[in-house]
Order: sequence, then structure tokens, then C-alpha cells
Amino acid sequence: MKLANFKFSLLILGLLSFQSFAMSKALNTAAAGMAAQEANVNTISNNIANVNTTAFKRDRAEFEDLLYQTYREPGARSSASTQYSVGLQVGSGSRVSAVRKEFTQGSPQMTNNPFDLMISGEGFFGVVLPNNELLYTRDGSFNVSAQGQLVNRQGYSLYPGFTIPANTNSVQISETGSVDAYVSGQIEPVNLGSIPVFNFSNAVGLKSTGGNLYRVTEASGTPIQQIAAEGNAGRIVQGALEASNVNVMMEMTNLIKGQRGFEMNSKVMGVADQMLQTVNNIK
Repeated sequence: MKLANFKFSLLILGLLSFQSFAMSKALNTAAAGMAAQEANVNTISNNIANVNTTAFKRDRAEFEDLLYQTYREPGARSSASTQYSVGLQVGSGSRVSAVRKEFTQGSPQMTNNPFDLMISGEGFFGVVLPNNELLYTRDGSFNVSAQGQLVNRQGYSLYPGFTIPANTNSVQISETGSVDAYVSGQIEPVNLGSIPVFNFSNAVGLKSTGGNLYRVTEASGTPIQQIAAEGNAGRIVQGALEASNVNVMMEMTNLIKGQRGFEMNSKVMGVADQMLQTVNNIK
């Protein structure tokens, strides 16, 4: 009789230990889900913060499931002549595997400033840093420096470099990027060169550096210099800027979904904790 009671006690302890392990796994899984939703909300908040940033491209958090613990392989033998048609696997939660830039076109904003440029279509402007590194941007809000150079807000020169002559009355920039300056006392315009458009085989592989600038990476591939409005290169529109492609209503919807996901994972942690307390009380 004592031996039977001892075996029964061992069985109960084993079941309780298994349940404790299962609850601990539920806590870890819920914690992973909360961390993933936190990263998702951070991404959404950055989109909303940049709703008025010129040519900003919204980010999209992408999720993937984590490793599975396999208790029974799909197709394992259920008897000598049969097999299980469905396996038994328990997941470990999710995580954010990537934050992808969506390079969809933002709406045009007409400014009538001759040095405000917009790429209608695919492509990037090139800007030259003081160390001669070439970075890329969709933000076409350029100005003329004290030295007459065409630069962006940070003072970086528009590639390949344009110097506006003194006594220039107006500057005309065509769809193909040709820059013509109309100088006082001259009938014919002075051609200053052409603004190229750069494309990439994998634009989402570009690295955001802040300041509306992107840097080339191995994932993006090498830049392809093109003439604007030719092939798949976008045309240049003078006197306009590209608005952010962030849709506030969509971001608010995604924010609510992310909040609900975080709350549900938090609820799971609370339920798992209560079940652990119950198991401990039984012990």
C-alpha cells in the first residue's frame, strides 16, 4: 500500500513539474510577444513623428515566429502500420525580423521655389559630403550657398556639383535634370550640367543615416546612375517637394492593433502566473 502511494505521489509530482515547465514556457513566450509588439509600436511612433518630414518613407515592422519544441514529429509512427497525420509542436513566440522601408511615392507639394526639386517616380538625388562620400536622398529641398553652390539643408553639394553664376536672374531645370541659368546681359542660357538620378536593385537595403539621407550597403547593391525621365528613372519636377508617404489613419489603426497585441501578451503572463501559483499551492 505504501509503495502504491509512493508511486502515485511521484506521478503527481511529475505532472506538476511538467505543468510548471509549461507555464514557465508560456511566460517566456508572452514576454517575447510583448518585446515584438514594443518594437512594432516604436516603428509606428517613428512613422507618425515623421508625418511632415519631406520625402520620408514609412517603416514597416515584419515579424517571424521563433523556434518550436517538437514533442512528436509529423508523420511519426502511431502504430506498426499507421502514422500521425499531424505533429505536436509548441512555439516560442515571435520577434521583429526586419523593419522595411516602403518607397512608395509621396504626394507632390507645390512650392514654386526654383530650387525645390521632386523626383516623380523611382530614384534618388546624390549629395556629396565634405569627405567626398556620396549619399542619397529623396529630399529635394536645395538652396544656393554663399559661394553660389547648389546644396541641401546640411550644406552638402548636389551631385555632381553646380555653381550658379553671379547676376543670375532665374534657373530652369528640365524633367531630364538639365540645369540652365539665365544671366543678366546674355540672351542664351548657360547650361550648368545635368542632375542625375540614382537607382538601386534593392532600395530597401539602403541604410538610413538620418537627415533624410541613405548610405549604400552590400544589400542595396551599387548605385545605377541614370538620366532622369529615361528608362525606369523618375522625372524631375521643379518647384515641388515630395511629401511623406505616411498615412496617419493607417498608422493609428496599426498602433491600436499593436497595443492590443501587447495587452493580450500581458494578459497571458498574468494567467500563467496565476496557474503557477495554483500549482505551488497544490505542492
